[in-house]
Amino acid sequence: MKNYLIPNQKKCVVSAFHLSFYCILSFVSISCSLKDKRTKNIMIFTKTSAFRHQSIDPSIDAIKKLGQKNNFKVYQTEKSSDFSPSKLKQFDAVVFLNTSGDVLNEIQQDHFKSFFRSGKGWVGVHCATDTETDWPWYGKLAGAYFNGHPAIQEATLKVLQKSHLSTNMLPENWTRTDEWYNFKDIQPDIDVLIALDESSYDGGTNGENHPISWCKEFDGGRAFYTALGHTTESFEEELFLAHLLGGIKWSMGESLSSTDK
Repeated sequence: MKNYLIPNQKKCVVSAFHLSFYCILSFVSISCSLKDKRTKNIMIFTKTSAFRHQSIDPSIDAIKKLGQKNNFKVYQTEKSSDFSPSKLKQFDAVVFLNTSGDVLNEIQQDHFKSFFRSGKGWVGVHCATDTETDWPWYGKLAGAYFNGHPAIQEATLKVLQKSHLSTNMLPENWTRTDEWYNFKDIQPDIDVLIALDESSYDGGTNGENHPISWCKEFDGGRAFYTALGHTTESFEEELFLAHLLGGIKWSMGESLSSTDK
């Protein structure tokens, strides 16, 4: 069949095609932008079956205030039953906030694993590395396990990476007071963000390479851990809260480049 379109008509068809293509691209771009700016949701999990930190209640309040200022909603629970598919699908990340001991049964562990593998986030604070010590997958997720600590004291932290949401506001040498964990079973794939200078305090056992905060992309999701946060005063400390906020944001898929847009 012959093409009877005259040249001007051909130009109109081509122009209409280009316009339609541009509109589709614009719609996709706007949709992605709206998705990025939607209010996100995190679950704070504070169940303990071993040591319980006095800082848990004030830390919940502090993170809720961070959420109010940074466009994410906070749901706090101590119920292991909340680790169900119907509940977990509501959240972008789960924060293990000074959890301790065995806190999930095998079914709940499987549900949490599926949640994380779907591209979601996990944040561990302080005692989260003294949690689920008999669950090998969790050990890989957390990046290490707790291995004792000395008395609360001042120490100097070395910020090794300044290009992360959790560290870009920190000084290269950060001196503060907290309870400093030693670690065992440190996973080789963790990306260490902050290390402890063991020469600055008494009781360190990890030597020159003593990680204290790290992150990793693992098994389909994002995991961030900070060993800081034993003391109640930590959750009144501006720099620590900024560090924690950055870790929460990163676990939900943000980065420095995305926040600068």
